[in-house]
Amino acid sequence: MTFRKTLFWLHLLAGLIAGLSISIMCFTGTALAFEKELVAFAERDARRTAPPVAETPRLSLAELQARVSTAHPNAKLSGLALENHPLAAVAFTAGRNETFYAHPFTGEIRQVAATRTRDFLQLMEDWHRQLALGGPNRPIGKAINGAGNLAFFFLAVSGLYLWWPRKWRTKGLKRSLWFVPAANAKARDWNWHNVIGLWSAPVLIVLTLTALPISYRWAGNLIFTLTGTPPPPPTSAPVESTAPNASLPPHAAQAQTLPAEILIARAQKERPTWTSLTYRGANPAAAPTSATVALRTADAWPRTALTTLTLDPFTGEILKTNGYANLNAAQRVRSWTRFLHTGEALGALGQFVAALASLGGCVLVYTGFALAWHRWRRWRNPPPISVS
Repeated sequence: MTFRKTLFWLHLLAGLIAGLSISIMCFTGTALAFEKELVAFAERDARRTAPPVAETPRLSLAELQARVSTAHPNAKLSGLALENHPLAAVAFTAGRNETFYAHPFTGEIRQVAATRTRDFLQLMEDWHRQLALGGPNRPIGKAINGAGNLAFFFLAVSGLYLWWPRKWRTKGLKRSLWFVPAANAKARDWNWHNVIGLWSAPVLIVLTLTALPISYRWAGNLIFTLTGTPPPPPTSAPVESTAPNASLPPHAAQAQTLPAEILIARAQKERPTWTSLTYRGANPAAAPTSATVALRTADAWPRTALTTLTLDPFTGEILKTNGYANLNAAQRVRSWTRFLHTGEALGALGQFVAALASLGGCVLVYTGFALAWHRWRRWRNPPPISVS
């Protein structure tokens, strides 16, 4: 048996075994490619405000926070988020799952009216990561999808070899590179499988490779090995974390912390191209701690890079800056792999390409199963041998 034929049968077997898992990951991956944008659009009723009346003064963040606390006395506010948009509401977070949006001019407090989009995308994420299995079955779902991703990587690599035209004649090349009218279902499925596979395979290889560190610890450790970077201790924070760690200089006992506006303005001055930021202030009820402002900027590269500034809450001095430039080689690779998997690292175009390739993966599973069915039917019912 030739190498090409052996590879074909391995390709066929891997597709039949892992096809269902792959189709689920591709479908959910298509839905999740623009997850943040879809959620923002669905929640625009709360996130965007009406233009203020002329010369209406903007309320302070302290006043807005007080209004949120008055309207929701049981909410334990933990931070706030700002967008660099004239009609953006100020978002106050309470824990991980609750957000209150305050109109910066009127002080009106809103919450998202409908969560159907967010709930749907959360369901898609659960299926994408662990087949929507929870509790003790969660590791099983993750293991199945991890193995399916490995099989998908093999299918993309082997498929690229199998789909590549063996003879660069005009007719054969056209059938491999673009859709052509087909005389029957089998010819159509073969054409679709080859064309979509050939165009999607390079992107699918990137998507499956970048998913490996998410699914497997050995893949994450391999990045440290290949970059010559000492791996972190098992109890350390994730490698992509940019959480600050700066101690405060001594201050007088009667010293007062600065308002959030001043600290945020200091961070905005440091990063004038900021597009969004989150702020966490010092906790006056506990021992004095630093304030942090995490910003995204329009000129960041990669596009998802986050810069975290640690500030002295008493003076506004920047104590520490953490960002992409401060990461070691392994952490930089991990920051790329995490967001190349969704396409976000390359902006909207990267997300669109990732979504299109994921959708193509769904078609590849369908046409792959269809071609296997055609082959099985031919094996069970071979054409009669003509006798001359």
